[in-house]
Amino acid sequence: MKHPAILLLGVLSIGLTSGCVTGRRSFDVAVPPADTYAKNTAKGAIAIGQITDVRHFENKPDDPSTPSVNGDVNDLSAEARSRFIGRQRSGFGHAMGDITFSGGQTVQIKVADLLREGLKRRGYDIAASASPESTVTTEIQQFWSWMTPGFFALSFEAQITCKVTVTSGGKQATFIVKGYGLNHGQIAKDENWREAYEPAFQDFLKNLGQQLDAAGF
Repeated sequence: MKHPAILLLGVLSIGLTSGCVTGRRSFDVAVPPADTYAKNTAKGAIAIGQITDVRHFENKPDDPSTPSVNGDVNDLSAEARSRFIGRQRSGFGHAMGDITFSGGQTVQIKVADLLREGLKRRGYDIAASASPESTVTTEIQQFWSWMTPGFFALSFEAQITCKVTVTSGGKQATFIVKGYGLNHGQIAKDENWREAYEPAFQDFLKNLGQQLDAAGF
Protein backbone atom coordinates (compact mmCIF):
# COMPACT_ATOMS: atom_id res chain seq x y z
CA MET A 1 0.00 0.00 0.00
CA LYS A 2 1.49 3.35 -1.11
CA HIS A 3 -0.29 5.76 1.21
CA PRO A 4 -0.86 4.20 4.65
CA ALA A 5 -0.46 7.58 6.38
CA ILE A 6 -3.17 9.13 4.23
CA LEU A 7 -5.47 6.20 4.93
CA LEU A 8 -4.80 6.49 8.67
CA LEU A 9 -5.55 10.22 8.63
CA GLY A 10 -8.80 9.54 6.80
CA VAL A 11 -9.85 6.97 9.38
CA LEU A 12 -8.97 9.34 12.23
CA SER A 13 -10.86 12.17 10.57
CA ILE A 14 -13.97 10.03 10.23
CA GLY A 15 -13.70 8.91 13.85
CA LEU A 16 -13.18 12.40 15.23
CA THR A 17 -15.92 14.06 13.23
CA SER A 18 -18.59 11.37 13.45
CA GLY A 19 -21.73 12.33 15.30
CA CYS A 20 -24.22 15.01 14.33
CA VAL A 21 -22.67 18.48 14.31
CA THR A 22 -24.90 20.16 11.74
CA GLY A 23 -28.16 20.18 13.69
CA ARG A 24 -29.01 21.59 17.08
CA ARG A 25 -27.92 19.60 20.14
CA SER A 26 -29.83 20.00 23.44
CA PHE A 27 -29.17 18.52 26.87
CA ASP A 28 -29.20 19.42 30.57
CA VAL A 29 -26.39 19.48 33.12
CA ALA A 30 -27.25 18.94 36.78
CA VAL A 31 -25.72 21.04 39.55
CA PRO A 32 -23.98 18.57 41.89
CA PRO A 33 -25.41 18.59 45.43
CA ALA A 34 -23.15 18.28 48.45
CA ASP A 35 -23.29 15.06 50.46
CA THR A 36 -24.25 17.01 53.59
CA TYR A 37 -24.99 20.64 54.49
CA ALA A 38 -23.73 22.13 57.75
CA LYS A 39 -26.38 24.71 58.67
CA ASN A 40 -25.03 27.91 60.23
CA THR A 41 -27.90 29.64 62.02
CA ALA A 42 -25.84 32.82 62.36
CA LYS A 43 -25.85 33.31 58.60
CA GLY A 44 -29.64 33.37 58.36
CA ALA A 45 -31.56 33.43 55.08
CA ILE A 46 -30.58 34.93 51.75
CA ALA A 47 -32.44 35.11 48.45
CA ILE A 48 -31.39 34.85 44.83
CA GLY A 49 -32.20 38.18 43.21
CA GLN A 50 -31.91 39.38 39.65
CA ILE A 51 -29.68 37.38 37.31
CA THR A 52 -28.85 39.12 34.02
CA ASP A 53 -27.37 37.50 30.93
CA VAL A 54 -24.86 40.05 29.56
CA ARG A 55 -22.91 37.62 27.37
CA HIS A 56 -21.58 39.13 24.13
CA PHE A 57 -22.51 37.16 21.01
CA GLU A 58 -20.88 37.69 17.62
CA ASN A 59 -21.65 36.50 14.12
CA LYS A 60 -18.82 34.27 12.81
CA PRO A 61 -16.23 35.06 15.51
CA ASP A 62 -12.61 34.01 15.00
CA ASP A 63 -12.38 32.59 18.53
CA PRO A 64 -14.66 29.57 19.21
CA SER A 65 -14.94 30.61 22.87
CA THR A 66 -16.89 33.69 21.75
CA PRO A 67 -20.64 32.94 21.76
CA SER A 68 -22.26 32.66 18.33
CA VAL A 69 -25.24 30.97 16.71
CA ASN A 70 -25.94 29.13 13.48
CA GLY A 71 -27.44 32.14 11.71
CA ASP A 72 -27.71 35.80 12.67
CA VAL A 73 -27.65 36.36 16.43
CA ASN A 74 -29.55 39.61 15.90
CA ASP A 75 -32.59 37.59 14.86
CA LEU A 76 -32.81 36.03 18.35
CA SER A 77 -34.58 37.58 21.31
CA ALA A 78 -32.73 37.87 24.62
CA GLU A 79 -34.98 35.11 25.96
CA ALA A 80 -34.03 32.78 23.11
CA ARG A 81 -30.30 33.53 23.49
CA SER A 82 -30.46 32.60 27.16
CA ARG A 83 -30.84 28.92 26.17
CA PHE A 84 -27.67 28.83 24.01
CA ILE A 85 -24.61 27.37 25.75
CA GLY A 86 -22.23 26.32 22.98
CA ARG A 87 -21.47 25.78 19.32
CA GLN A 88 -20.54 22.58 17.56
CA ARG A 89 -17.63 22.45 15.13
CA SER A 90 -16.45 20.13 12.41
CA GLY A 91 -13.20 18.19 12.55
CA PHE A 92 -11.59 21.10 10.72
CA GLY A 93 -12.82 23.67 13.26
CA HIS A 94 -15.64 25.12 11.15
CA ALA A 95 -18.63 26.35 13.16
CA MET A 96 -21.70 24.14 12.79
CA GLY A 97 -24.85 23.47 14.83
CA ASP A 98 -25.94 25.13 18.06
CA ILE A 99 -25.92 23.71 21.59
CA THR A 100 -28.76 24.68 23.90
CA PHE A 101 -30.19 23.71 27.24
CA SER A 102 -33.12 21.31 27.02
CA GLY A 103 -36.44 21.38 28.83
CA GLY A 104 -36.81 25.16 29.02
CA GLN A 105 -33.61 25.60 31.03
CA THR A 106 -31.68 28.86 30.63
CA VAL A 107 -28.30 30.17 31.76
CA GLN A 108 -30.12 32.32 34.35
CA ILE A 109 -31.88 29.28 35.81
CA LYS A 110 -28.66 27.27 35.91
CA VAL A 111 -26.63 30.05 37.53
CA ALA A 112 -29.40 30.47 40.12
CA ASP A 113 -29.08 26.74 40.86
CA LEU A 114 -25.30 27.11 41.24
CA LEU A 115 -25.68 30.08 43.60
CA ARG A 116 -28.25 28.28 45.74
CA GLU A 117 -26.00 25.26 46.04
CA GLY A 118 -22.96 27.38 46.90
CA LEU A 119 -24.83 29.38 49.53
CA LYS A 120 -26.32 26.24 51.08
CA ARG A 121 -22.80 24.83 51.38
CA ARG A 122 -21.88 27.98 53.32
CA GLY A 123 -24.73 27.38 55.77
CA TYR A 124 -27.29 29.85 54.42
CA ASP A 125 -31.01 29.18 54.22
CA ILE A 126 -32.42 30.14 50.81
CA ALA A 127 -35.32 32.57 51.09
CA ALA A 128 -38.25 32.36 48.69
CA SER A 129 -38.31 36.09 47.91
CA ALA A 130 -35.54 38.66 47.65
CA SER A 131 -35.10 41.63 49.95
CA PRO A 132 -32.62 44.54 49.63
CA GLU A 133 -31.02 43.56 52.95
CA SER A 134 -30.20 39.96 52.09
CA THR A 135 -29.86 39.03 48.45
CA VAL A 136 -27.50 37.91 45.70
CA THR A 137 -27.59 39.51 42.25
CA THR A 138 -25.54 38.37 39.30
CA GLU A 139 -24.37 39.27 35.80
CA ILE A 140 -23.52 36.31 33.58
CA GLN A 141 -20.51 37.39 31.54
CA GLN A 142 -19.59 33.97 30.13
CA PHE A 143 -21.41 30.66 29.98
CA TRP A 144 -20.13 28.84 26.92
CA SER A 145 -18.66 25.61 25.61
CA TRP A 146 -16.62 24.94 22.50
CA MET A 147 -14.70 22.17 20.78
CA THR A 148 -11.15 22.16 19.44
CA PRO A 149 -10.18 19.41 17.00
CA GLY A 150 -6.95 17.50 17.66
CA PHE A 151 -4.97 14.78 15.93
CA PHE A 152 -6.09 11.93 18.21
CA ALA A 153 -8.92 13.47 20.22
CA LEU A 154 -11.32 16.40 20.46
CA SER A 155 -11.05 18.90 23.31
CA PHE A 156 -14.32 20.07 24.85
CA GLU A 157 -14.08 23.17 27.04
CA ALA A 158 -16.62 25.07 29.14
CA GLN A 159 -16.18 28.44 30.80
CA ILE A 160 -18.47 30.24 33.25
CA THR A 161 -17.79 33.78 34.50
CA CYS A 162 -20.21 35.69 36.73
CA LYS A 163 -20.08 39.05 38.46
CA VAL A 164 -21.74 38.38 41.83
CA THR A 165 -22.96 40.96 44.34
CA VAL A 166 -23.85 39.72 47.83
CA THR A 167 -25.72 41.84 50.37
CA SER A 168 -26.13 40.31 53.82
CA GLY A 169 -25.57 41.16 57.49
CA GLY A 170 -25.29 44.88 56.82
CA LYS A 171 -22.46 44.61 54.29
CA GLN A 172 -22.08 44.20 50.56
CA ALA A 173 -19.36 42.79 48.32
CA THR A 174 -18.96 42.30 44.56
CA PHE A 175 -16.59 39.77 43.07
CA ILE A 176 -15.98 37.65 39.98
CA VAL A 177 -16.57 33.90 40.13
CA LYS A 178 -15.25 31.62 37.38
CA GLY A 179 -15.56 27.96 36.55
CA TYR A 180 -13.64 26.03 33.89
CA GLY A 181 -13.97 22.48 32.62
CA LEU A 182 -12.05 20.42 30.07
CA ASN A 183 -12.88 17.03 28.62
CA HIS A 184 -11.28 14.96 25.85
CA GLY A 185 -13.26 12.62 23.63
CA GLN A 186 -13.34 10.99 20.22
CA ILE A 187 -16.88 11.94 19.19
CA ALA A 188 -18.91 15.14 19.58
CA LYS A 189 -21.73 13.49 21.52
CA ASP A 190 -23.87 14.95 24.31
CA GLU A 191 -21.94 13.18 27.06
CA ASN A 192 -18.62 14.71 26.01
CA TRP A 193 -20.08 18.21 26.11
CA ARG A 194 -21.75 17.46 29.44
CA GLU A 195 -18.48 16.16 30.87
CA ALA A 196 -16.91 19.55 30.14
CA TYR A 197 -19.67 21.41 31.96
CA GLU A 198 -19.69 19.11 35.00
CA PRO A 199 -16.13 20.03 36.14
CA ALA A 200 -16.86 23.67 35.25
CA PHE A 201 -19.80 23.56 37.69
CA GLN A 202 -17.60 21.99 40.37
CA ASP A 203 -14.89 24.58 39.79
CA PHE A 204 -17.44 27.41 39.96
CA LEU A 205 -18.81 26.14 43.28
CA LYS A 206 -15.30 25.83 44.73
CA ASN A 207 -14.38 29.36 43.64
CA LEU A 208 -17.71 30.76 44.84
CA GLY A 209 -17.03 29.31 48.30
CA GLN A 210 -13.56 30.86 48.34
CA GLN A 211 -14.88 34.27 47.29
CA LEU A 212 -17.66 34.17 49.91
CA ASP A 213 -15.12 33.21 52.55
CA ALA A 214 -12.73 36.00 51.55
CA ALA A 215 -15.57 38.55 51.67
CA GLY A 216 -16.67 37.37 55.11
CA PHE A 217 -19.97 35.78 54.09
